[in-house]
Amino acid sequence: MKKISLLLVFVMVISLFLVGCVEKATTSEGDGSGESSEVIKIGVFEPLTGPNAAGGALEKEGIDLANKLYPEVLGKKVKLVYVDNKSDKVEAANAATKLIDQEKVSAIIGSWGSGFSISAGEVIKKSERKVPAIGTSCTNPLVTKGNDYYFRVCFIDPFQGNVMANYAYNEVGAKKVAFIIEKTNDYAVGLAKFFENTFKELTGDENAIVYEAFYNTGDQDFTAQLTSIKESGAEAIFAPGNFTESALVTKQAKELGLDLPILGGDTWETPEFIEIGGEAAEGIVFSTFFDANAKLTDNTTKFLEAYNEEYGKEPAAVTALAYDAYLLVLDAIERANSTDPVAIRDAIEQTKDFPGAAGVVNLDENGDAVKAAVIKTVKDGKFTYLTTVEPMKK
Repeated sequence: MKKISLLLVFVMVISLFLVGCVEKATTSEGDGSGESSEVIKIGVFEPLTGPNAAGGALEKEGIDLANKLYPEVLGKKVKLVYVDNKSDKVEAANAATKLIDQEKVSAIIGSWGSGFSISAGEVIKKSERKVPAIGTSCTNPLVTKGNDYYFRVCFIDPFQGNVMANYAYNEVGAKKVAFIIEKTNDYAVGLAKFFENTFKELTGDENAIVYEAFYNTGDQDFTAQLTSIKESGAEAIFAPGNFTESALVTKQAKELGLDLPILGGDTWETPEFIEIGGEAAEGIVFSTFFDANAKLTDNTTKFLEAYNEEYGKEPAAVTALAYDAYLLVLDAIERANSTDPVAIRDAIEQTKDFPGAAGVVNLDENGDAVKAAVIKTVKDGKFTYLTTVEPMKK
């Protein structure tokens, strides 16, 4: 009996020793989440479901492609951690919290939709871990304003509004413009205001905006607003908003016989806009970030070739921006020679002449990219390049 008891004790001691060794190995090689220290985690929050899912999907394509081409940095594998913000501002804040506190990411990319980025930005700014974020196509100035940890690779709406106001005045020849605005969308409301400021200055007329119509995200009938616009004396319509509602606005305007130039912003460049708008989409004009025919850097060519091989179609501008956001994060990690979020943040701030697929990125004092805008139209059912507008000199 004594021999059996001693044998059992010996087995138990050995077992406890081995368990202790396994636990020690896990904690010494990971961050407590079971992840190896040989992995660098980059968080991504995008609208992968909900009314803005098409925009999120386009940006995900760019990030996934960049990760496939450049899967490592500092000799470590990059792991992308996606969280769906569900096209909702509250969920965007929740997504940022999860990425920072639970997933322990070193940096964050996102999001399509300025409102979602603004909401997440509050979490990012107040986080004790001080994780930096790089915006993809979020153009509202409030995304980075007063937030030392949020940057972006796209231009901002004061510039975009100026570009489209000048187009309306100089190319369309309009002196009177009507607005139809998605009032529940921070991006749309802000862009309309910047357009308005420039257009009044150009015309010298405080009454140059002859009518302002509003709608909510998800609305589908715009007959009342468009009928009022038809009677307003407007010579053009500026309609900043989500691609789905904006396409319906365009379609219903044509059905009402409202034959005016219709202008918009960067959110329109999705296949869904043309699918929903149909023939009515022909001739619309909008501002965006990138065109495949403009070979801006060596990374432009590499991106286009890789994208065509991977997806077999022409990329949207936001896809190129998302690709650039990933590359800029990796570039910052390399320059910092560290996975520490604060060191990465400081390296991002010092970015200069970064050769992105969608153009060279230089960040101003607010963390915003100073870049040209591209103007496109829809011709023969395709998004078609019109011109490029360079940023204004200070």
